[in-house]
Amino acid sequence: MSRPMRSGAARSLVRKIHLWIGLSLGALLLLAGATGSALVFYVEIDRWLHPEISAPAASAPPDFDLALQNVRQAFPDKQGPWRFEVVGDGGAIPARYYNPPERADRAFAPMMVWLSPDGSSVLRRDYWGDYLMTWLYDLHYRLLLGTSGALIMGYAGLASLFLLFTGVWAWWPRKGRLRSGLRLKLGANPVRSLYDWHKLAGLIGAIPLLVVFATGAMLSLPGETRTVLEATLGPVRDVAPPLVQPQASAITIKSAIAAAAERLPDARLAWIETPGTSKNVYTLRLQAPEDPSRRFPHSYVYVSATDASVLTVDDIRIHPSANVVLNWLHPLHEGSFGGIAMRVIYFVVGLIPVALLLTGLARWLIRRKRSSDTAFNANEA
Repeated sequence: MSRPMRSGAARSLVRKIHLWIGLSLGALLLLAGATGSALVFYVEIDRWLHPEISAPAASAPPDFDLALQNVRQAFPDKQGPWRFEVVGDGGAIPARYYNPPERADRAFAPMMVWLSPDGSSVLRRDYWGDYLMTWLYDLHYRLLLGTSGALIMGYAGLASLFLLFTGVWAWWPRKGRLRSGLRLKLGANPVRSLYDWHKLAGLIGAIPLLVVFATGAMLSLPGETRTVLEATLGPVRDVAPPLVQPQASAITIKSAIAAAAERLPDARLAWIETPGTSKNVYTLRLQAPEDPSRRFPHSYVYVSATDASVLTVDDIRIHPSANVVLNWLHPLHEGSFGGIAMRVIYFVVGLIPVALLLTGLARWLIRRKRSSDTAFNANEA
């Protein structure tokens, strides 16, 4: 058998593999892409849907000590640790109480609270998964199926990488025909036209989708990801919060923030976790200049709630290679590392699987109908 014939047979086989993987994963990729696009603007959409938290910006910095006092008064059964997000825009203060007893039957359902910009009043209370954007997040990440859903999404992400690979292989033009392979033939018959649009969407989205599929699979399969990283890049650095016997807190949140700022003066404060019934430590989460994640950065300062002494510092700038990869997974998956322009790009990228499914499915249905009609006419002849 000649080499061109072998090449043609291989291309035909790859196209069939690409077709059946696409038909098998199509609905799941459409779901993941559409929900992923919405989640790119998760915070902004949620604010738009809930105007009660769009309070006028405060002229003074938020008072987190006042905010803590008010959430504990408003929810007297929530005396454990509270987490406050430092949004930095002068708007409402988001807060979270993890593991509320009334949601003990759910694996993850923190109570979500928003306070006025000065921390003096509660504007809204909800639970994770009970309102649209968090419901979409769980649908995107775990298909509303918990750990089993995460496994499905993880392995679907790996299969999607193979889908991309087979699609590029099936398209790859022979030597000297690259320009022809990139051409969009306007006015062609429906099968050819759908193929050209499918090809164009796939080529435009190949690299960003490669990043999104790979990081999505790694995020959904954390155990497997850690094993691979440790085998290739070395150990993952883990820093556990220090164990300090619980007692009455003697310092304010303001003092804890000041202590953290002394240790990481060039970092931006992103989250504050207060002491609870099992530990006497403030946890300050900060974004160093090298950190790609603005909302959930990777540097921590642990401050004693008794005397404001710094107990432990976990600075992203001393993280080993495996941690560097892990630190980039979320920003690369959601497009949060490059400002509003990058987020718009990621919004569009999320819609590419929708275009690929619709054009690929429509072309397959037309070709199938034509084959059926041809077979029917042959039988009737």
